[in-house]
Parts: sequence; C-alpha cells; structure tokens
Amino acid sequence: MTDTPIMQQQTRPLAVGELLVSEGKLKREELDQALALLAKNGTSLGILLIRLGFVSDRDMANAQAKAFDLPLLNDKDFPEVPILEDKVAIKFLKEAFVIPIEEHDEDVVLAMADPGDGFAIQAIQLACAKSVVPKVATTTQIERALDRLYGQSQSTLADIVDEIEGDDDNNTGDSIERLRDLAGKAPIVRLVDLIINRAIESRASDVHIEPFENCLKVRYRIDGVLQEAEAPPSRSTAAVISRIKIMAKMNIAEHRLPQDGRIQLRVHGKKIDLRVSTVPTLHGESLVLRILDKQRVALDFDALGFAEEIAARFLDILALPHGIILVTGPTGSGKTTTLYAALQRLNSPERKLVTVEDPVEYQLDGINQIQVKPQIGLTFAGTLRSIVRQDPDVIMIGEMRDLETASIAIQSALTGHLVFSTLHTNDAGSSVTRLLDMGVEDYLLTSTLNGILSQRLVRTLCAHCRRKYTPLPELVDEIRLDKYADRADLSLYTAVGCERCTNTGYIGRTVIAEFLVVSESIRRLILSHADGTEIQHTAIEAGMDTMKDEGIKKALLGITSIEEVMRVTQEA
Repeated sequence: MTDTPIMQQQTRPLAVGELLVSEGKLKREELDQALALLAKNGTSLGILLIRLGFVSDRDMANAQAKAFDLPLLNDKDFPEVPILEDKVAIKFLKEAFVIPIEEHDEDVVLAMADPGDGFAIQAIQLACAKSVVPKVATTTQIERALDRLYGQSQSTLADIVDEIEGDDDNNTGDSIERLRDLAGKAPIVRLVDLIINRAIESRASDVHIEPFENCLKVRYRIDGVLQEAEAPPSRSTAAVISRIKIMAKMNIAEHRLPQDGRIQLRVHGKKIDLRVSTVPTLHGESLVLRILDKQRVALDFDALGFAEEIAARFLDILALPHGIILVTGPTGSGKTTTLYAALQRLNSPERKLVTVEDPVEYQLDGINQIQVKPQIGLTFAGTLRSIVRQDPDVIMIGEMRDLETASIAIQSALTGHLVFSTLHTNDAGSSVTRLLDMGVEDYLLTSTLNGILSQRLVRTLCAHCRRKYTPLPELVDEIRLDKYADRADLSLYTAVGCERCTNTGYIGRTVIAEFLVVSESIRRLILSHADGTEIQHTAIEAGMDTMKDEGIKKALLGITSIEEVMRVTQEA
C-alpha cells in the first residue's frame, strides 16, 4: 500500500468545495462564507461545511472520494473491535472525525470524513510510527462506529439523562417561566435533537412521544410500522414536550387543547420540515411529529412503484382536459404523494395549478398552494369558490369531506377544469357509493368522474437477506397463486432480517394499486345506484387488476412478501 503525501492532501480541500459547487450540491456564496469562517473555526473545510448544514455528509463523502481518488467505505468495512486503542486518544478521533479500521505491519488504514486533513494524518503517523492509508467515510458512519467501539463518539441518551437534574416535579403544572427554563437547558436541547436525528437516520415518517403514568414512550413509524425506541426518563416529560412546543412556536402554557405547529430544521445538510401535533391525555400532552423530507420523496410514477399498465392508464386519463380524478385509501397510503406526482407531471408554464390542502405537506415550485384555516373561515368550500375566479386549469382538493366541497368540485369539472381529490374508502368501487351517499347527484357524477385510483403501501423486502421458498399447496389453493404463474414455477420470498434492514427484513415501501376507469358500463351502474361491490366486479370483468392482484404479482417477483400483501389488503 502507498501513502498519499501530506502536502498533496492539504492542497485539495478547496478543490472539493469547487467540485460541490460545480455539481450543484453547494452554493458559491456558501463556500465563500465557509472559507471566511475557516481560519477562526479551527476545523477542516469539509467538516465545517457539514456543520453549517450547507452540504449533507453523503454528498461531502462522494466529493472527497472523487477529489482524492480514494475508495468510499461501507458500514461493513468498519472493525468489530477497536484498533490502536492504547495509542490514540478517543477525544482526538472524535474531534478529527477519523477512525483506524485496519492495522498492518507497514501501515494503518484510516477512515476519514476529510482526507484533506493533513494534521490528523500526521498525528496518527507519529502515534503509531507507521504510514497512513486514508479512505473516505461519512461523518455519520464514523460517529456510529466510534459510538459502537468506544461509546464516546457523540451524546448518547444515557449521557444526556445523567446530566438532567433529578427533578420529580417536572409536571404540566409548572409555571411558564419554569417550563421555559427547563426547555432551554443544554441537556434537554441535546435530548430532543438526538430523538429527531435518530428518527431521520432511521427513515421514520413519524415520531410519537407519549407520556404515561410512570414512563415516557418514544416510538418511530418506519415503513408504516411503529417501533419502540429508547426513551428518556419520565421526569423529563414536561421539559421535552415544552422544548418541542417552543421549537414549533406553540403556546407552552396551553395544556388543555390540541395544538398544531411546524418546525424547520437542517439535518446533515438537508432541509427537513416537521409537522407537530399535540393532544391532551390523562398523563400529559401526547406529541406526534410528522417528518417531511422532500428529497426523500420521488414525485415520479415509476419511482413510486406503480405497475406499468396502471401508470399508462392513469397518465391517459391525466391527459384529459377536464373532469375529476379521485385517489382513495386509508391515512398513510401515499394518496397525497400520488397527487403531487400528478401535479408535477402537469406543471408547465402553460397551465395554472392551484391546490387547497389541510395541511400543505410539501411546497412545490410553480404551483399555488393554499393552506385552509377553518378557525378564520378559510374552509375547503369557501376557498374553492374563490379559486374558480382565479382562472386555474388544474385544481387539487386535499379531501372531499362534505357535499358542499364535492358540489363545487363537480361544478369546476363541468366548467372545464381538471380536478384532483382524495377519499377515504377501501376500494375504487365504493368511492362512487360514498359520493352518492354524500348527496351528489348521479347524473353530475357520470358527467364529471374520469377515474378512481385506490392504493396501499407495502414494505419492500431487503434484497440482502430475503429468502426464496416454494409455497405450500394449501397456500397456492387458498390465494389462487396458480392464476399468476404455473404451479411448477411458483416461488415466494420471506423476510429474514440483517444489519442493513435493522433486522426487520424490509427496507422502504412501494405502492400497490387498482385503477377504475369510468366507462359507459360503469356510468350506467352509477345511474342505477348500484352498490360498490357490483361496480368493483364490473370493473374487474372489464380488465381491472385489484390491489391484491398487484400485490401478489410483486410478491412473486420478490419485491415484497405475501404476508405483507395480505396485511395491507385485508380490508379491501
């Protein structure tokens, strides 16, 4: 192995910054600001850019690897036991964001967040009397490895808890000044930051913070399933809740009524929005933080996982100049994301797009988004009346909740607008009966309704640990698997669990859907007030694949498991 000269290492940090600017990962003014702070900050340029939140640690690591022509490490490349533990101070490793990962007779392999840090390389060379071979890792990877190997890389929950004063009177009866004082203490600030950071690193969509009589529970919703996490002691309940309410600009003195707020953060260089909701419970206020990471959401039908046939039919209906398209499913089934993908598809200078939402989840460039506020009279129906006078081409309504909203949507479609909305129904067919039950006239519905997309989200199997198996004949007969492939070729996959998927067997989610196109036969059924089951059967006979069909096809391809498909399609 050969060593990279220290002088060469020290000449390249600026080149890394220029590379990030050229790739659009960093703004020129942000680089200039970081360079101005570099002299008095006492750290390397790469680490400073990450700390300022200008660049994510992953983008920085990729740029470092390109600039220095060095390999980028994976989590599995880090050692199981500490290396050079008796020769290098843990404090130095933590401050320099370096960690020895291999030791040979002639050299030491060093994982570095910034391989341009010549001082760190020289210090390790002097400490172990060997040359150094640098490799690139993210700051998160190094912190995680240091935490696992030495337990001192970053503030752990146990460290922070030890610093929290043992106040047993931290309850919701404390004065406002007392709550503000508690919420502003450094350990509480770090504790809340740790809870949020862990949620983002775990790919959680929601954080649940729930007070009970003798404990405070923290749970993360990952890939649609709640998982309990390490939680702070119950004595910190008032301080933790007050800290989050202050961050969300809520009234910390109000404990009796539900409140809503929003927090904007920069974590690992990414802008993150947190939607905060509180409700009073028997033992204090229960908080839910919805994590909205626009960079993690792909507003594209292929990336969302739609089957090719369904996507093609949906896009055909999307191309119609006017009418209503509904997306249905329970809460958390990805309806809003699908609608946003449709809006992005239609977003062009020739069209005016307006949305009415409660709440606005993601801000989309070029689209006029309106947040309803019922407390001041800004309701769905009232806003829609004003929108029609704004000369829009496309209108998106967050949800059809009542007859008034549905009626205005139908009138908008009749006057030449394309309207999107959502409904909470189990399948596509029952959406029609829901609208008729609301009081919508059947002849208006048949004139305006173009299509209904019903969807669910299923967890995708971890590609590294999934296991293939041949299903039992009883299972084949029960769910008629032989309808999709020959019995001799049938095989399914099961979740196993490994380090990459945190032993759940699943990473991420994909969509399974059914798309009901409102044909002449469906219109006749609507006019005769047929029930949802009859409409659903007619659509299936006309060639519509159900969500269950789509799910089973994905299970046979190894994308998800048959258990996951059954779990999410039971109601449908």
